[in-house]
Amino acid sequence: METPPLTDDTVRLALVGQVLRRRWRLLAVLAVLGALVGAGASILFSPGYKTTSGVLLQGPRQADELLTQAEIATASVVLDRAAAVLPWHPTGIDLKKQVSASVAQSNVVTITVSADTAEHAQQLADQVAQQYVKYSTQLASNSADASVQLAQEQRESLRQQVKLTTDKISDLAKNVGGGLTVESVQVRTQLEGLKTSLEQAINDLNQADLATGVGNTVVLGPSQRPTSPAAPTMTQFVAGGAVLFFLVGVFGHLFTARTDRRLRGEPEIASALGAPILAGVDVTTPPGERAPASGFLGKVRHLLGGDRPWVLPPVATSADEVNRDIRYRRVLARLATGPADVLLLVADDDETGRLAAAQLAGLADRLSVPLRIFEFSPDRPTVPDATASSGVLVVLGAGTRTAWQLVQLAEACTDGGQEIVGAVLTDAVRPAEPEKPGPAAEAPEKALAGSA
Repeated sequence: METPPLTDDTVRLALVGQVLRRRWRLLAVLAVLGALVGAGASILFSPGYKTTSGVLLQGPRQADELLTQAEIATASVVLDRAAAVLPWHPTGIDLKKQVSASVAQSNVVTITVSADTAEHAQQLADQVAQQYVKYSTQLASNSADASVQLAQEQRESLRQQVKLTTDKISDLAKNVGGGLTVESVQVRTQLEGLKTSLEQAINDLNQADLATGVGNTVVLGPSQRPTSPAAPTMTQFVAGGAVLFFLVGVFGHLFTARTDRRLRGEPEIASALGAPILAGVDVTTPPGERAPASGFLGKVRHLLGGDRPWVLPPVATSADEVNRDIRYRRVLARLATGPADVLLLVADDDETGRLAAAQLAGLADRLSVPLRIFEFSPDRPTVPDATASSGVLVVLGAGTRTAWQLVQLAEACTDGGQEIVGAVLTDAVRPAEPEKPGPAAEAPEKALAGSA
């Protein structure tokens, strides 16, 4: 059965699975941190409990007048008066952020308020509506007194002018010739019609004065007490913060893996070096030899799993120190058929590679195998010149070098006349917990002989 080809979606899903499996502790901490941030944000941005109260503006109103009434509902005078009556004694400035007003097409001013509790929201809506009605009525009464006085003066002046005009019409009707000619009759008829029209206009004006008055402003009813907080609630903020930070952690890992150009697979590393991979060994790093992981930050990274790469394939770790020693012996055995003098090349910033090289060199000394360690700078690699029969063994940690750095190292070896006989990939593993000795532990020699 053929293996289906890998697609971009498959690779992404595989990376997401690795993030969830190997960095779940870090993602869990990020989710908790996001929940805490969401809880803090809810204190600042959550509206709390919301309710509304309606005020009806009776009589015909212009659009500009309705907008003015909405501004009056949130005026400082109205809010200060409402704050003075409320039992929890807020200030008008505090209520400015909690009260808003809008106007519907049916001449209803809708007052929307928010508060920390349902009871406070209901009390605040009722008080703002009541104070708005009182203040609006007061403004209308003050303006009505001045306008009524001015209107009365204008109407009295108009009545005097109408009376003078009526008297002139009467005089003109008397001065018309007493003959019963057609022209005289028509003139008198027209004058009487004008006089009647003026008297009717005066009557209509008086009736309009009686009907005209200031439109009342009435509260439609008490506001309803909210039964639950308005969205977004604290629960939504907490859940949103946790999900957001979790996704940021996942996508941050994916972005880092996308931009990371370091090689991790054995075929890619062997192709860049132009030499085969002789073996892969795991290295346990004693606490005293791992400076970056020491201290409080190192312990935190170790607890969250941040001190181990997550994009590397699973490593087949050694069962114990004996099996680990066997792997190093196999590397030296494969070098026995090669050059007589072997130079171990390891980068000066590769902690895992340096530990593996030190263990190889120590084992080579015990077995009388000529092996020298040379540390190079990964940015500008230099290699000693070759001797009569010498070769180079590169020791590097998996996922620590880019293809270009390995190509530069291969070119430096070629310039020095050195032949790369192979490479050893190292993987850092956590030291296993010490096990209690069994009743019949095998001797190291027997374990060494039976290990595969």
